[in-house]
Amino acid sequence: MFDFTDRTVLVTGASGGIGGAVVRLLVSHGADVIASGTSAESLAPIVAETGARPLPLDLTSEDSVREALQDLPVRGVVNCAGFGGEIANPAETDIAVFDKAIAINTRGALLVTKYTSRTMIAAGRGGAIVNVSSQAALVGLAGHVSYAASKAGLDSITRVSALELGPHGIRVNSVNPTVVMTPMSAFYWGRDEIQGPFLSQMPLGRYATEEEIAAPIVFLLSDAAAMISGVCLPIDGGYSSR
Repeated sequence: MFDFTDRTVLVTGASGGIGGAVVRLLVSHGADVIASGTSAESLAPIVAETGARPLPLDLTSEDSVREALQDLPVRGVVNCAGFGGEIANPAETDIAVFDKAIAINTRGALLVTKYTSRTMIAAGRGGAIVNVSSQAALVGLAGHVSYAASKAGLDSITRVSALELGPHGIRVNSVNPTVVMTPMSAFYWGRDEIQGPFLSQMPLGRYATEEEIAAPIVFLLSDAAAMISGVCLPIDGGYSSR
């Protein structure tokens, strides 16, 4: 069920914490992983560690995505690249930051889905796409208006893509993680005045690890999830069950 031998899987955001964990787990299960990021330099550590194939591209440019992906045969995709945005309320939000969050988190994932799904359809063997969303798309989180909007849009892309691509044997799902203490999140979620009240509302009472997000992603890519599509899966320690 978790044998990815002879399967090529594209992982965007592979130089990040969650993306790197996904690459490592996929490689351990035999996948041919294409690790994508903004530059060859940023990808060098994960490529050296795992043997994944590097693929730099600019998610904000359709030309860049098209050139990199239009002829790339893949059976799986993980849209993990992300931009954290800012901490601001709606009255103070920087629209340039909002635009960047949409460009990377929402539009970028759609561009990847657009071109990889074409090659999956042409190959006729089906496939699986997993979008890395956020609990911010499921519940209101103060200060996260731009990030939340971008991830809620991604969840909508997930549902529509599952509907449209299902007849081609392509499954599309999202995972919606709680906070993982990556460098991107630590500047805010690591503060005592933020961390304490937040975790007090979470049934499991702790932040997630990168590996705890990677495992459900790989499950959703695998044949073990062959009948799962169109799902937005919270990985949030029970936070959204409140």
